[in-house]
Amino acid sequence: MSGELAQKPFGKWRRRLWPFHRNELYKLLPLLLIKFLISVDYQVLTVLKDTLIVTTKGSGAEVIPVLKGWVVLPSAMLVALLYSKLSNILNKKNLFYTVLGGFMMVIFLYGFVLYPNADFFTPTASADWLLGKMGPAHSHWVAVWRNWIQTLLFITAELWGSVVILVMFWGFANDITTVDEAKRSYNIYIAAGNLACFVSGPIIYAITHKFANFDFIHTVQILIGGALLVGFAIMLLYWWMNKYVLEDKHYFSPEEYRGTPRRKKEKLSLIQGLKVLGKSKYLLGIAILVIGYGLTISMIEITWKASASKLYTTSAEYQEFTSKVTSLVGFFALIVSLFFGTNIFRRFKWHTNAQLTPLLVGCSGIIFFCFVLSQNHLTPLTSLLGISPLVFIVFFGAFQNVISKVAKYSFFDPSKEMAYIPLDESSKVKGKAAIDVVGSRLGKSGASWIQILLIDLVGTGSIFSITYILLPIIVIVTLSWMLSVKSLSKQFDEKQQVTI
Repeated sequence: MSGELAQKPFGKWRRRLWPFHRNELYKLLPLLLIKFLISVDYQVLTVLKDTLIVTTKGSGAEVIPVLKGWVVLPSAMLVALLYSKLSNILNKKNLFYTVLGGFMMVIFLYGFVLYPNADFFTPTASADWLLGKMGPAHSHWVAVWRNWIQTLLFITAELWGSVVILVMFWGFANDITTVDEAKRSYNIYIAAGNLACFVSGPIIYAITHKFANFDFIHTVQILIGGALLVGFAIMLLYWWMNKYVLEDKHYFSPEEYRGTPRRKKEKLSLIQGLKVLGKSKYLLGIAILVIGYGLTISMIEITWKASASKLYTTSAEYQEFTSKVTSLVGFFALIVSLFFGTNIFRRFKWHTNAQLTPLLVGCSGIIFFCFVLSQNHLTPLTSLLGISPLVFIVFFGAFQNVISKVAKYSFFDPSKEMAYIPLDESSKVKGKAAIDVVGSRLGKSGASWIQILLIDLVGTGSIFSITYILLPIIVIVTLSWMLSVKSLSKQFDEKQQVTI
């Protein structure tokens, strides 16, 4: 009897930590590894594209808003159209191989053809002519053309996150996972992404540090080569799953994957999305949350990256620093999501959990901008710490970036998804589609448009020249975000009572 009592608590905790049956592992573990590897490649590409855009001669952090607002967005729309066309021609397996193969081809061309011969491919003469016509204050526009090779890598890295992770991986997982399995496994896949972030940081740092005394091309080619090997491993795992798991009825019902009719995700245009949000105060509140996060983190991040580029002037130094920050994001996101996130959501109401993100992101961002604006007055404080004001600002910005992303993964995303629960099925489908279109576009691209507009109209070509304007914008956005959470919380509670 005492043995049974001793085993029951152990079994209870084992099921909480690993709630899967042995026969489910044949499907779970390969999917887990695919998510991990896709996320590793994403981190490698992200660190590389930020480093090369910020530190390449004739470029800088001011180029990032131009790329995100005016290059990545139309590129994403074109890729979405191409993906839709290919999905009508190819079956799911060939579509996966084709799209992933296309990404790998672009990555290979960049690492082993374009970047090593950048001097040959750079349109120096035409870029200089454009700079003469537009003036130094608009050099961030010219840099997109001058460094079109780095622009290509930037677009590829951004689209890897939206196409390979969001569309291809989660689409594949949704196709072969039941609702019951999803409830138990999807958090594990998210944790795999956080683990990839944590692991890839030290690897990138070690490679960059080892070849710091060589031409940076060596570092780029080793990282690109590793990313290509990881890409082939993803294809191999996908092939193995289709051949040995999805064909075995012990682990999976093949009919479900081969063509069982499924509800298609609602697709809306920007105008249609605005109309849907305009008819629902509740959905509009969720959209404001998404827009608030996108605007805040994007505006703060560009200023921080510009500050870091002043401290770390070479590509190797900058990449070593950002790889450490990447690893910290993954480590703390993993720890918080596994050990604290669930408990916090269980102990506190939706309102408290939803307010954590604007408090952490907005308040730390406001403090960061205040430090940037008062850099000359930080000397008494920084002298006590034995560092320069610039080092203090860069390190505080790194701290702000880490807690912002940890807050997103651990509190913002779960709160946002929970907000959909009280809605009826039609509102969930159309609401998600509208917020995906309006919220993500206005959040990420809106911040880029605002910054570029301000730099061109009142700035001098530098992101620091508009910091005094960005600070009150961040204050207004943060307050609006928090008020929206408060209003949405009341509606959330009312809808829950109606549902009950």
